[in-house]
Amino acid sequence: MRSVGIVVPAYDPDVEVLVSYLDALREALAPERLHVELDAGSAATVAAIREAGATVNDADSRRGKGAAVTAGFETLETDVLAFADADGATPAASLARVIGPVRDGDADLAVGSRRHPDSAVASHQTFARRFLGDGFAWLAGRLLDVDLYDYQCGAKAITSEGWQEVRNHLYEPGFAWDVELVAMAGALDLRVLEVPIEWEDQPGSTVSPVETSVALFRALLAARHRSKLLRDSQLHEAIAARRDDQAALVERR
Repeated sequence: MRSVGIVVPAYDPDVEVLVSYLDALREALAPERLHVELDAGSAATVAAIREAGATVNDADSRRGKGAAVTAGFETLETDVLAFADADGATPAASLARVIGPVRDGDADLAVGSRRHPDSAVASHQTFARRFLGDGFAWLAGRLLDVDLYDYQCGAKAITSEGWQEVRNHLYEPGFAWDVELVAMAGALDLRVLEVPIEWEDQPGSTVSPVETSVALFRALLAARHRSKLLRDSQLHEAIAARRDDQAALVERR
């Protein structure tokens, strides 16, 4: 069976919730590596994570979810690389269902989905977040090579081979990293599978639906642009020629 590594990005986490979630992930999945990428954590939080049996990297400042997951994936040496948000909104059993198709060779990238018709949502987001999320998913489906119900769910898994293909094409350090990952996977013709999950909205989200909507839209356009470059679009090659080169996340050390 292919080995599994799990990264949990965390910024100012509820330590009790995080430790409980780590315990559940270890029990349900028995990963070869369970790793937390912590942004600006305290010594007490680091100690609690280690006591829970996970490795941890504590960055000095807030890097953003995308940068944290990328850094964590770069430390893994497993056949399957997965991540889940630290709030535990995706139960360990649901993450196992996301990892399954990748581990079994049926997908290169599996995407957990809260909006899939077969998903079970125990507690819904606010109307504003649902409205913006549904609208973003609709627009992303029109602009990208991969049409999904949900691009932003914090539960995804990818093969190590797939990661090697996409890693140099990821630039978004924040929450928009999720859609960029899917966009690049689609442009590189990786097999992308959407997996319905159980999910429960957690209070205390660090993402403001109104303040981040414009940033998400810009990130979506950037992801479309980069995916078209991978498809050898002459128009997007001409656009790229007029822009300064930006370093990919794996090059920002």
